[in-house]
Amino acid sequence: MAEKQKRITISPITRLEGHGKIEIFLNDDGNVDDAFFQVVELRGFEEFCKGRPIEEMPRLTTRLCGVCPWAHHIASTKCLDNVFHVKPTETARKLRELGYAAHMAHSHLIHIYALGAAPDLLIGPTAPPEKRNVVGVLEAAGKLDPSYPGVVINGRAAAQRIQDIIGGKTIHPVTGLPGGLSKGITEEQRKEIEELSKVLVDFAKFTEQLVVDEVVLKNKDYVDLITSDTYMLNTYYMGLVDDNNNVTFYDGTVRVVDPNGKEFVRFGEDNNQYLDHITEHVEPWSYLKFPYLKNVGWKGLVAGEDSGIYRVAPLARLNAADGMATPIAQEQYKKMYEAFGGKPVHNTLAMHWARIIENTYASELCLKLAEDESITDSNVRNIPTEKPTEGVGIVEAPRGTLFHHYVADENGLVKEANLIVATGNNNAAMCMDVKGSAQKLIKNWEVNEGLLNMVEMAFRAYDPCLACATHTLPGQTPLEVNIYDSKKRLYKRLSQNI
Repeated sequence: MAEKQKRITISPITRLEGHGKIEIFLNDDGNVDDAFFQVVELRGFEEFCKGRPIEEMPRLTTRLCGVCPWAHHIASTKCLDNVFHVKPTETARKLRELGYAAHMAHSHLIHIYALGAAPDLLIGPTAPPEKRNVVGVLEAAGKLDPSYPGVVINGRAAAQRIQDIIGGKTIHPVTGLPGGLSKGITEEQRKEIEELSKVLVDFAKFTEQLVVDEVVLKNKDYVDLITSDTYMLNTYYMGLVDDNNNVTFYDGTVRVVDPNGKEFVRFGEDNNQYLDHITEHVEPWSYLKFPYLKNVGWKGLVAGEDSGIYRVAPLARLNAADGMATPIAQEQYKKMYEAFGGKPVHNTLAMHWARIIENTYASELCLKLAEDESITDSNVRNIPTEKPTEGVGIVEAPRGTLFHHYVADENGLVKEANLIVATGNNNAAMCMDVKGSAQKLIKNWEVNEGLLNMVEMAFRAYDPCLACATHTLPGQTPLEVNIYDSKKRLYKRLSQNI
């Protein structure tokens, strides 16, 4: 009788930005004993930024990722405002927020229709993998209504065009400068953005109706899966909020709530306050660090109020806030929490629903700002007059709270750079969700592609960007190589710096 396989490797994991794998270990009964979400790529971004003129950082950091370059561009630009001790003009601030809202919509739509929700929910989590992609989504949508594929393509294109107008490039924006922007927009461009924003709002309402109402809520199996304990994790939650405790992406105060929804702490960009509340743990089996709440402490990969592990990203932002600042998004917000029976919601797959609500908010915000005729004012920059020193910039990236922290030397060159990226903030939670879902889904040696895809759904809900997150080069590169024989038995393990 053939020996049963006790180690299952999913490599590469799919439908994310970057490279990673999942290792699952079964016990003698064929149940999951342990599972690891491993990040296997390394990029030395913080190190090779050192020695560069600090004003170059908004253009350098966009190259961290082609999916979320605006997040790094805006966080970096805000950081430089503080490094150079200068505030942007009101017009520049509005244009930055407008371009960034378009990016949030664009990035959320990529995840909903290509990387995360729709390929599993619209096609089915156990459908053939060659069907679970954007082509399959458009095909399935077309069966519901022949006009749907065109609606999807046009909606994403609208967000792209707004980014192009304000950022100077569709993918990697270049207009952010300390104190403002390198260029403004014309009245003709404002009108174009206004019309594009109307497309985005209509598309946001369509997306909520298609994914939430037509696909999820009408399918009992999906409702049972999303509300079950298969993807359930009690943690702290973090997100930017405005003065009314509403979700905000561009500027605000970082608010952290405990697993019961009670405010734990809040802090801003001034005086490097994030360092008083967040620190990072390292494990030898991953190139991605494990941030945690310093004042609770690292207790390992465990959930609950006594563990310093927290989550960011759409569901975390909604849990950390008291509502949304635009009317349609607020109605969707109330609808979600009513469906789950109150807040906070700890169900990881609800990330997709929260992302849809945020897409609506971003689209409404685009329209609100585009209707403001003052954004065509030519005063788009306050020129810095002080010597650059040190600063922090914080925004809500599509994937969660993003921190940029730079220190300039006496020549205005980057002396130190620290980036705590959204996916890094979620690393511990993703590891626990992968293990927890594997333990609940894989029983008695029952392993198949559909079940393994459902394990992958645990990390996909976070929309991870591993290229953004693995950016530290400490001077040594930990490496482990496992060599197996023809019968898949471990022959030799080689390692360095572990």
